[in-house]
Amino acid sequence: MGGNPVTLLGNEIKVGDKGPDFTVLKGDLSPYTLKDAGDKIKIISVVPSLDTGVCELQTIRFNEEAANLGDVLILTISVDLPFAQKRFCSAHGIDKVITLSDHKDLSFGLNYGFVMEELRLLARGIVILDRDNTVRYVEYVKEVTNHPDYDKALEEVRKLM
Repeated sequence: MGGNPVTLLGNEIKVGDKGPDFTVLKGDLSPYTLKDAGDKIKIISVVPSLDTGVCELQTIRFNEEAANLGDVLILTISVDLPFAQKRFCSAHGIDKVITLSDHKDLSFGLNYGFVMEELRLLARGIVILDRDNTVRYVEYVKEVTNHPDYDKALEEVRKLM
């Protein structure tokens, strides 16, 4: 992060793996699990904090792309508190992406290998799961301040549609 190495905790996932379950929090503090996402194609957009420029743009980009993706479910997961996520979504008109908080247990971050130990934040990345929750695409962005490869991720989603 910022050119300095960080340690990622958890289990790195790879294409072909079964997406592990996780429990995160919705805006009303109720739990949300992978099972709750149902049998839709899922884009999981992973960001350190919605209150930073790249994370904001990543979330806005996927919210805009949602209009062209039909029945694809887009989840944005960060360690921001659910209240901050709700405030962010209201301020930026985010209405097609589901924002979820991993702040309590880091369940998603540890199960998918995105926890930056030194900062207790999630690293930036994208995970795409098919209808059976098999990992079809994963990107761990090498420098947290850089954008993920949106085009490549969206191309993979379109192959699954």
